[in-house]
Amino acid sequence: MVKSRSDSVEYVLKRVKEDKVKFIRLWFTDILGQLKSFAITVGELEGALEEGMGFDGSSIEGYARIDESDMIALPDPDTYKPLPWRPKDEAAVARMFCDIKKPGGEQFEGDPRYVLKRMLKRAAEAGYVYYVGPELEYFYFKDENRDQKSTEFLDQGGYFDLTPLDVATDLRRQTVLTLEKMGIAVEYSHHEVAPSQHEIDIQYTDALTMADNVMTYRLVVKEIARQNGVYASFMPKPVFGVNGSGMHCHQSLFKGENNAFFDSTDPYHLSATARHYIAGILKHAPEFCAVTNQWINSYKRLVPGYEAPVYLSWARRNRSDLVRVPEYRPGKEKSTRIELRSPDPACNPYLAFAVMLAAGLEGIEKKYEAPQPVEENVYEMTDQERRERGIATLPGSLDAAVCLLENSDLMRQTLGDHVFNAFIENKRIECDKYRIHVTDWERERYLPIL
Repeated sequence: MVKSRSDSVEYVLKRVKEDKVKFIRLWFTDILGQLKSFAITVGELEGALEEGMGFDGSSIEGYARIDESDMIALPDPDTYKPLPWRPKDEAAVARMFCDIKKPGGEQFEGDPRYVLKRMLKRAAEAGYVYYVGPELEYFYFKDENRDQKSTEFLDQGGYFDLTPLDVATDLRRQTVLTLEKMGIAVEYSHHEVAPSQHEIDIQYTDALTMADNVMTYRLVVKEIARQNGVYASFMPKPVFGVNGSGMHCHQSLFKGENNAFFDSTDPYHLSATARHYIAGILKHAPEFCAVTNQWINSYKRLVPGYEAPVYLSWARRNRSDLVRVPEYRPGKEKSTRIELRSPDPACNPYLAFAVMLAAGLEGIEKKYEAPQPVEENVYEMTDQERRERGIATLPGSLDAAVCLLENSDLMRQTLGDHVFNAFIENKRIECDKYRIHVTDWERERYLPIL
């Protein structure tokens, strides 16, 4: 039985008393996925849950112009959680994610959470529930100078290494425990490929809950690091010469209790629905790349040689492909899924999940045919071999990615005009600022010879 909003509100009002909460932080994101927050006291909570709390939207990236700045943050009572790292006495602090409304109560089209909700509604109308399981990688760096972040590693470990018991081991343990206190189930935590690189995998769940969880995860990782005198970064490629950080996204569609991606008769145990979904992802990945990889730095990671995907192909065993199909295990039909390997952990998860789902649904609705899987290493093929196999590539820069996004009717429809236009404007400004910036590489390269 689905709880009504009034039931959820009643539960929250009861829980804040039991948890001795004094302050409630209202969380939401701008179009870039930066977490925004303001606090109210518990005395304001009942009114906030009923009518929302007003704030100035003109200072939030991608929200509103000064002449239309008033916005309402309406807390979602189902997202209530106390913050474990805050005081637990009479001044405890909790958080709730918010849906952003206009002053008249209408939905604000620029709210990234609404973009995802709208896409999930479209999937529901087709009979599907969308599940996502992202694997967020990140780095720990020494933070001796708080004013200027360094990229000095904490360790020289590698993939799955059991390094000597040090601060990084404790950091992961503390982070997992904190996430679990906030109701976020964790499957794995381990050292990643690059020195001082780590990964904590959140348990598979529905996309809206997962997007909220990703926002919480990133804050918890950084907060626990800060408390221990180090710095955590989700920058896609913070250090030259080592692997960057990705956010591989496992995803599937369910119809009721049945996994719509599973077919026992298929060699890959994939249904026609799953293959159409993969085809949609492959076709539209260049168009949504600016959303799943939204920073100039994102394209320093998407290069051959560092396990990040560049080529538009799919397979089962090959981790150089854009889409990987994890091996089927007998009796685990519900685990059948596809893994998109291009997104990075610095994206806006609400928009990223929305555009991935839109591409997959487009493939299903229009019955796109998936190409043959490519089990060979695509990196080792020549350009001619890739052309003969029809294997295209992701855009090589943010500027190129934004051009593809700008010309995509599907992405405009998915994001809505407000987010679509604001996002492109923001990314154009970022590209222009980068274009005119003189880098250390240029000074080192050109000053001695020109």
